[in-house]
Amino acid sequence: MSTDPAAPLDDFAPAHDFFVGVDSDGCAFDTMEIKHKECFIPAIIRCWDLQPVSKFAREVAEFVNLYSKWRGTNRFPALLMVFDLLAERPEVAARNASLPNVQPLRDWVARETRLAGPALRAEVERTGNPVLARALDWNNAVNAAIGETVKGVPPFPFVRESLAKVATQADVICVSATPGEALAREWAEHDIAKFCRVIAGQEMGTKKEHLAFAAGGRYAKSHVLMVGDALGDLAAARANGALFYPINPGTEDASWRRFHDEAFARFVSRTYAGDYESRLIRDFENLLPDTPPWKR
Repeated sequence: MSTDPAAPLDDFAPAHDFFVGVDSDGCAFDTMEIKHKECFIPAIIRCWDLQPVSKFAREVAEFVNLYSKWRGTNRFPALLMVFDLLAERPEVAARNASLPNVQPLRDWVARETRLAGPALRAEVERTGNPVLARALDWNNAVNAAIGETVKGVPPFPFVRESLAKVATQADVICVSATPGEALAREWAEHDIAKFCRVIAGQEMGTKKEHLAFAAGGRYAKSHVLMVGDALGDLAAARANGALFYPINPGTEDASWRRFHDEAFARFVSRTYAGDYESRLIRDFENLLPDTPPWKR
């Protein structure tokens, strides 16, 4: 029996001619706001001693993780981006706040391909590095807060109906940077796991790798579609030559209804690519800025 966490993707066998990958947080589930505002950000402030600049840490973290082109980024690179943006803010310097030296975490993120708790835990056990140990404590605190806080949050309207329709004509997998345990719990809690062939979390690699492992060489590229709410989802699709359907932040309900009523039918009838997809992506990209509001 394989010990490779990505084995379910490596061993994936198509049952249909079409493939659809679906992101979870902020895409299938309305969980981005509660997870970041109630779980991630309080843990950042507490675990990294940012209480003196908590107002700015919160503002920066919300921009990175919710309201910018970096929305949906893996938690560890996103954390580094929060520190980098905080370091640029004159308000932080004016308060003589001490930001943590996270170079060991930066080095680990640069060399590790599976940016997840198990890989970080192994690195801490191997090196004993205190910065990495602190990052692991933060990671564990976030997971514990999510387990205690995020309950009963249903999928967006038309997610269930869409997945039921898609699963009759395409192989569906969940493609996410969320830990697998949380994904399995949330998708099972709302009885939509049954529509997925695989639920792939951060332990199985990046979203780009999920698509490559499961769909690469098994489907015509025009038969592979990624559904997501972040530019990282679009990048994962493009890196694999796949099509992309955006769930627009702020109008998720309408996006899913359009997917159910119109877009999926165009995908399987081969009329999705081209002007239709381009228009959807153009509108989507305009929603996600790269300049923070405090710099505008």
